[in-house]
Amino acid sequence: MASQTEIAQQVVESILAQKLKPGERLGEQELADMFGVSRTLVREALMQLQARGFVEVRSRKGWYVVEPSIDEARDAFAARRAVEAGMLRESQLLRDGGKPLQAVIKRLRQHVKDEQAAIDGTDVATRTFLLADFHVCLADCLGHRVLCGLLRDLTARTTLVASLYQSTHDAHQSCADHAQIVGALVTQNAERAAQMMVAHIGDVESALGKSAAASDPIERLRASLTPLATPIGR
Repeated sequence: MASQTEIAQQVVESILAQKLKPGERLGEQELADMFGVSRTLVREALMQLQARGFVEVRSRKGWYVVEPSIDEARDAFAARRAVEAGMLRESQLLRDGGKPLQAVIKRLRQHVKDEQAAIDGTDVATRTFLLADFHVCLADCLGHRVLCGLLRDLTARTTLVASLYQSTHDAHQSCADHAQIVGALVTQNAERAAQMMVAHIGDVESALGKSAAASDPIERLRASLTPLATPIGR
């Protein structure tokens, strides 16, 4: 029988894999039947997820996956930049090097290899999950256990917004960015790795911003009415 924490974890992992979309309803009874638990336990798991900002209760309608705004997404991206860059710059493991670092490099290279295999295949959910999970895996590899949960939540939040605004950021580019970050770790260049991480997260956010603008009818109208560089007939 699943625990409250396991149910919450499964929901977050489904968000990371983009299997659960913003605005999707989460029925208590359906979840209880799926996990073989009571509705009370399901409700406790959903309340935990509500406190973490992933679900909300709508009056007389039940539980739903949240639909974050673009401003909330920017906050999450900013937090990720600060946390992930700081994590790399402060890593004692990168300073020490040796066999522990070699083991980390081996694990991260395998993760990137798995990402590429998923991209080349047809399992979109696995591909999406692995690309997001790279950041959690990196924190775990560098010994920042406390940050793993935080990064999982922050990454899930940005993934939710990517689902909502249909981010067009290319999976191949994300995978290539991850490979380059691992390459910087090989040379123990923490500052270079941090700069590359900030650029990578910024690229994902930039792609998201363009998609969000394209989905906004006011922004589309504004873009459509922008004067031509060379007016017609002049």
